[in-house]
Amino acid sequence: MDLKGLQRRAKDLFHKRGGSEALKADAEELRDIAKGPGSVSDKAKRAGEALKEPGAKGADAAPDPAPGSDGR
Repeated sequence: MDLKGLQRRAKDLFHKRGGSEALKADAEELRDIAKGPGSVSDKAKRAGEALKEPGAKGADAAPDPAPGSDGR
């Protein structure tokens, strides 16, 4: 296994996605999704969608309510 190549690819991906600030925003967004309303399946879908774009939608962006919920 080429560990140096794997390390290089991981580092490139990390920088392409925006570095440590984007990683922190992603982690915060995932935490908000995990603590938010909805079933595990709904949360997994929202988390998958959230990770398609690096960084959070916005610093003040609230997590989207679960589909079909009234936001309470």
